Amino acid sequence: MDDLETRELRYFVAVAEELHFGRAATRLGIAQPPLSRAITQLERRLGVRLLDRDRRGAELTDAGRVLLREARTALDAVAAAVRRTRRAGDPERPLVLVTKAGASHELLRALLDVLTDPVEVLLCEVGEQAHRLRDGQADIALMHRPFDDLAGFDTADLHTESQVAIVPATHPLAASESLTMAEVSHVPDLPIARWPRLDGTYPDGPGPEVRTQSQLAQLVALGRTLLVIPASSRAWQWPEHVAVPVVDAPDVTTVLAWPPGSPVESLVRSAAELSF
Repeated sequence: MDDLETRELRYFVAVAEELHFGRAATRLGIAQPPLSRAITQLERRLGVRLLDRDRRGAELTDAGRVLLREARTALDAVAAAVRRTRRAGDPERPLVLVTKAGASHELLRALLDVLTDPVEVLLCEVGEQAHRLRDGQADIALMHRPFDDLAGFDTADLHTESQVAIVPATHPLAASESLTMAEVSHVPDLPIARWPRLDGTYPDGPGPEVRTQSQLAQLVALGRTLLVIPASSRAWQWPEHVAVPVVDAPDVTTVLAWPPGSPVESLVRSAAELSF
């Protein structure tokens, strides 16, 4: 029988992340022997070895790496189902909208004005909206095509705009009327900042690795990097920054996204049909 219990998946994820049965047992709040037996039983049921064990700890096999990825997804889905079910059973709950901090204030304000239900705004860092939507922390999200991960969501377009380069006010580029992508991509003393990919790794390049907009804003102000963003996102721009239009940067479309079949779909589609 191939059915797996969430308890088994939680046990395996703990061991796979700690790569040590003792640490995993402590993390789970159980004794080590029953944890070891549970993993052995899981391997027997699946008919594959998930971990190579020795006295120093454990290492994932190829099958174990697959199960770790799938188990995380399955546990996230279960947690999301619990959150959505509890919110659906609470008639007083507000609609939760997640958006990147620093996104267009004007568009967000206009959207809040036309949504008829009470709305709680959840602010996050760049690229986190998809995770918050998938794990049930939010009902709808403001996201940006082509940059954000929209896979598996229903969407409605709200607004399309051009992009600008945010550069240090003291840099020669700040005096430009406009720039091209080639120009902003090849500035030896001002490399473009690098954001993490979906798997947490960073693309190659000389630019600094950033995870938050506050990090990025300070690095630009210090003359260490630049970035290219939708024109409306420069609302967080510091006095030490200058925004310069990038004439050949791809247009960016702000969209509303939500899980397919969500009870908020009709409300969101009605709001999205209004002019922004």
